[in-house]
Amino acid sequence: MSTPYPFTAIVGQDDLRLGLLLNAVSPAVGGVLVRGEKGTAKSTAVRALAALMPEVSVVPGCRFSCDPASPDPACPDGPHADAAGVPRPARTVELPVGASEDRLVGALDIERALSEGVKAFEPGLLADAHRGILYVDEVNLLHDHLVDLLLDAAAMGASYVEREGVSVRHAARFLLVGTMNPEEGELRPQLLDRFGLTVEVSASRDTDERVEVVRRRLAYDDDPEGFAARWAEEEGALRERIAAARALLPRVVLGDGVLRQIAATCAAFEVDGMRADIVMARTATALAAWAGREEVTADDVRQAALLALPHRRRRNPFDAPGLDEDKLDQTLDEAGGDRGQDADDNDDDPDPGPDGGGDGGGGGGGVPPQADGEDRTPPRADGGADDTPSQAPEGAPDAPGRPAGGEQRPVASAEPFRTKTLSVPGLGEGAAGRRSRARTEHGRTTGARRPEGALTKLHLSATVRAAAPHQRARGRVGRGLVVRRDDLRQAVREGREGNLVLFVVDASGSMAARQRMSAVKGAVLSLLLDAYQRRDKVGLVTFRGREAEVALPPTSSVDAAAARLESLPTGGRTPLAAGLLKAHEVLRVERLRDPSRRPLLVVVTDGRATGGPEPVALAGRAGRLHRSEGTASVVVDCETGYVRLGLAGELARELGGAAVTLDELRADAIAGLVKDVTAAGRAA
Repeated sequence: MSTPYPFTAIVGQDDLRLGLLLNAVSPAVGGVLVRGEKGTAKSTAVRALAALMPEVSVVPGCRFSCDPASPDPACPDGPHADAAGVPRPARTVELPVGASEDRLVGALDIERALSEGVKAFEPGLLADAHRGILYVDEVNLLHDHLVDLLLDAAAMGASYVEREGVSVRHAARFLLVGTMNPEEGELRPQLLDRFGLTVEVSASRDTDERVEVVRRRLAYDDDPEGFAARWAEEEGALRERIAAARALLPRVVLGDGVLRQIAATCAAFEVDGMRADIVMARTATALAAWAGREEVTADDVRQAALLALPHRRRRNPFDAPGLDEDKLDQTLDEAGGDRGQDADDNDDDPDPGPDGGGDGGGGGGGVPPQADGEDRTPPRADGGADDTPSQAPEGAPDAPGRPAGGEQRPVASAEPFRTKTLSVPGLGEGAAGRRSRARTEHGRTTGARRPEGALTKLHLSATVRAAAPHQRARGRVGRGLVVRRDDLRQAVREGREGNLVLFVVDASGSMAARQRMSAVKGAVLSLLLDAYQRRDKVGLVTFRGREAEVALPPTSSVDAAAARLESLPTGGRTPLAAGLLKAHEVLRVERLRDPSRRPLLVVVTDGRATGGPEPVALAGRAGRLHRSEGTASVVVDCETGYVRLGLAGELARELGGAAVTLDELRADAIAGLVKDVTAAGRAA
């Protein structure tokens, strides 16, 4: 077994270490979600925490790690009467992103259950993690139904497996730690709320600190055991402090005044539900125990709020998590807290850091930096002449106050709205989502087939029908049904899949009227919000001037797409064909990367095409190229005014798709609901 990196040797990341340690002191806090860019010691810290956890006493031979002092009466391996316990280290169990439901919760032997009536149960990762740590790297990339099962087990302290009338339950209490990179997509707000705490991590910008990180990592890689030995004393002291805080925790007093501060804080920040209040109370109690105190103070409440509230304040996927600390201080003061007195009373605390008490030095959970760490200012395209009267002619000097290249400054988007449902026709087999029809592991049962691999979802009636004709030949005696493996039938289910929604947005001069472009951005933002809710991947191609560019390669991060959209400038010619050809190239690459995810092309334009010889005909040929490859498409017609040329409708016919106006895109519009985008090959 490899030697883990010592927890006390981690440089910086005070909030991360504090969040983990508080959960080690009080698992009732509810786990921690670690958000941050790649390469910031998220996984290293979680794996290092396991070495600090106290040993657990387990019943010998029990696959579910029952405590001999209070064994689970419903344990599938029980009963455990007067069993002598044996100590073992607490486990850290990692849940892979590609894990199946059976691997997570366990699997029943359906054949033995049907033929012998035996509950032959193979435990899953939830059983392995009982009384230890369950670590989910890239939790935002897990399928939604797995995250639901995971968080339900964490909340109830038990895992339930129900299948074809066979039921198994076992205890599953663990410290849940999830890590994620927000650039790769967000968790749903309901799932964010189920994590007790959240911390934001980022790489240090201090040169000396970065040097020390590299120095320690190289020393560890050269001699892991020797490096760990040099930190053994610090590790032992921290391990003892965790044990002491656990012992002190039941004696910590949470006074009525502190509870009033907690309630006032949650109300002031308009947090939904009551889970935040409970988590804050448990976190503040753990902070007091960690500092060696028997009474919770206002400073504990403040630190608990910074850890427990930021991720619960997201109102939509484009809101960055964070907390206004000035408002927090004002709320605590108005609720009767005197944090200055508390600080004076605790000046004798010799070790205020996260591995020595206090607030971790980092103001955990404060307003984070930009999620993707990139410059939000897009590169200027090489725009030519503008094709509207408001733009200067090609070659003319730039007007005062106007950016170079004939472009206009970005305008803010209009308020987003609920859009109509756009879906890809046919039946797919892509990643689970909520947009288009697909064959999935979850959904309504539509048929049965022979299993091609391991049986995952039994079709009971089809299995009985397959076994029934052979009962006499198999020597059936009594009421039991003799079932063979060849009789088993897999349920075929239909649900919804997520798609790749590729936006192709016209940012040329013909779209440059500020009110018009604001409405266009509002429409795209609305479609992005819909894509987030339906678990799609999104990409963004823009065209203006003389060329098109990929403003955002396909990603699960709708936040990033919204940020690119907001900073999008306009102006110049309308190279519509270039935009469609760039989109074709993006889709070609994505089909190689993820062939099961079907694309939906959304072209946002007024249909005009300028620049170069025969721009309209060239755009038509580019549209027919998408149609020939079966790409489902829709054109959002941005043309306004009394006189309309209908060019967007012509483009939709070339693409073999549908056209909707900005007004028709709204879900509450009078026009008919757009359900399926006409695919290529269907009659235009």
